[in-house]
Amino acid sequence: MLDVGCGAMGLLRPLSEWVGRDGTVVGTDVDERLLAAAASFLDREGLQNVTVVEDDLFASGLEPGSFDLVHARFQLAPLGRAEEQVDAYSRLLRPGGWLVLEEPDSSSWRFNPPAEAAERLIALVLEAFAAAGGDFDAGRRLPALLRARGLEPALDAHVVALPAGHPYLRLPLQFAASLEQRLLALVSAGELEELRARAEQELADGGRWAISFTLVQSYGQVPHA
Repeated sequence: MLDVGCGAMGLLRPLSEWVGRDGTVVGTDVDERLLAAAASFLDREGLQNVTVVEDDLFASGLEPGSFDLVHARFQLAPLGRAEEQVDAYSRLLRPGGWLVLEEPDSSSWRFNPPAEAAERLIALVLEAFAAAGGDFDAGRRLPALLRARGLEPALDAHVVALPAGHPYLRLPLQFAASLEQRLLALVSAGELEELRARAEQELADGGRWAISFTLVQSYGQVPHA
């Protein structure tokens, strides 16, 4: 099994448990630092059936047709090139193998009562993803992407209710920090700082709660030869 873009942990533990002692799992990423962190995680957890490999999904050095399952989470949203990505994943699967994709859909991401500044940050984050060639709403496209490659897509979706004080309430602020340079191409530094300050005040309101963005999962099986 393959976990594409596994980062420092990804789904390496659950996949390791799933395949058992007789199976193998490979995690890939292009970031050497994340792979080093993943290797340390594997050592701590004693996951001897998992290896991590540096690999570029757009120019993969992995052997075609060598995996029973390929999993990719949050790869289409930031990186774009969705058709190219799904083609690359499909090439790595054996006949009868499974492709599992998980991507976000922002349509459910709302505050109650509304939080004007935090929701403005969300809109800017989505715009920044698009400006970089990505698509934060890539989850909506998953069934069509699988179907176009001859896979009959199954679907699942999850949202999380975020009560006051839940750490995920702060996701707009966390995205604003990690994407700061991209956001500054869309708004001035002063406007961004003001939005952050107002969002902090909004999220300190003990009566405000939210619904997370939707995590869409779609998966399908490659036809047997």
